[in-house]
Amino acid sequence: MYKKIILPFLFLFEAEKIHNFVLSFIRFSNSFFLISWIVKKIYTIEDKRLHRNLFGINFKNPVGLAAGFDKDASCFNQLSDFGFGFIEIGTVTPLSQEGNIKPRLFRLKKDNALINRMGFNNEGVDTIINRLKKKKTKIVIGGNIGKNKSTNNESTYEDYLILFNKLFDYVDYFVVNVSSPNTPGLRDLQDKRPLKKLLSLLKEESNKKTIKKPILVKISPDLNFSQLDDIIEIVNDVKIDGIIATNTTISRDNLKTSNKKLNQIGNGGLSGYPIKDLSNKIIKYIKDKTNGNIKIIGVGGINNESDALEKLKSGADLVQIYTGFIYQGPSIVNRICKKILQDI
Repeated sequence: MYKKIILPFLFLFEAEKIHNFVLSFIRFSNSFFLISWIVKKIYTIEDKRLHRNLFGINFKNPVGLAAGFDKDASCFNQLSDFGFGFIEIGTVTPLSQEGNIKPRLFRLKKDNALINRMGFNNEGVDTIINRLKKKKTKIVIGGNIGKNKSTNNESTYEDYLILFNKLFDYVDYFVVNVSSPNTPGLRDLQDKRPLKKLLSLLKEESNKKTIKKPILVKISPDLNFSQLDDIIEIVNDVKIDGIIATNTTISRDNLKTSNKKLNQIGNGGLSGYPIKDLSNKIIKYIKDKTNGNIKIIGVGGINNESDALEKLKSGADLVQIYTGFIYQGPSIVNRICKKILQDI
């Protein structure tokens, strides 16, 4: 029903507008106890064999919702009804910002993919904290953090420290986003010297806290093996908790969508099925290079339950979905969990 009726109807409308509408609809409908109960009953699987303990956190299952879907933490309570093991909000910046000029979200239907150049549009950390204070669910919440577009190079590190301290009491783990292609200069922070400085500062700040919360870094799928080696070295030296692999790609290789349409869309990060192999290659490289000693959350190209299992077998400890949730509908979480149980 979803793919034959609901999805074609949703795709009649501009991508970002319908995304915001769907969030508002879920937030409204699932605020009613009966509807929330029914949705949980349909989509949630409770089975201790799905539990994963990572970074000292107990995840009820290994399937999460990636950052970008609920940027402003406006719907995480209701989205938890769909069976996720964890939800990542953000990317959050210290100050609210509009992001890039619209339109900035595009569908590649033939490829089960999206291109976005959102530009960290969000309502700012203070507004988001006020929403996180109203958490009604026990679901694990990750905080994906990034710098404001207007922040100069000298103040970049300060943005991340502000976010770390402000969000500390309201999220269960942190994700340092240095890999979005849609904020000028952001990916430069993946270079060895600035990345080590940033993660070291955050680790020092973390060491001042009486409670420890995991810090992960989210990396680009466009890195070469030499760059990955640098990141692995930094993660080990600074002793942060893990890597999220991967963000969106600037590559346009092997797409079914015409070059004419791609040229009309222009710049942006590609997500969805076409980046599955690219993401898996990076996950496997990190896993093999570190003998599994660095924990990995795998994201990128999960379009069905077999894709999720492939990512786990490539070396991911947990997985996240975003584009697949849009193209396949909310039942994808349930199906992935059932597949994992069958494979045990």
